Amino acid sequence: MNPSSDIRPAGSVETAAPDTANQDEPHANWREALMALIASRLELIQLESRQAAQDASRRAVWVGLAAGCAFAAWMLLLAGGVSLVSQASGWPWNWVAVGLACLHLLVGLILARAAKSAATPAFPATRAEFQKDREWIENFNKPGKSND
Repeated sequence: MNPSSDIRPAGSVETAAPDTANQDEPHANWREALMALIASRLELIQLESRQAAQDASRRAVWVGLAAGCAFAAWMLLLAGGVSLVSQASGWPWNWVAVGLACLHLLVGLILARAAKSAATPAFPATRAEFQKDREWIENFNKPGKSND
């Protein structure tokens, strides 16, 4: 070694030697690193979920406004349709309105029944994976079985 390398400039601070107290517990560093990693991931998830919630609420407002406009337009079209059918057929407008209400009720019941029969269970892939996990745990806990 060069003896001049031991000379330090005036005012320099000597760095402390690495702490060897934690070397008695070799797993402490990776545990702390793992916990820090998990904490940072959870914080990232919280941040992104807040942003997603804001986006979803903004979309919900726009969808609600669009649905309100569509509903108002449909009601005005029905009122105009009742008037047109009443004038063209000579029937009283209240009977035309009742007929259209019955027609809407019938179509609504048919659509509700179709929606009920077309429903599939929620999260089918996740349920299948949970079932596989349950079977694996049951086989893993049985003594004398191979865990391959």
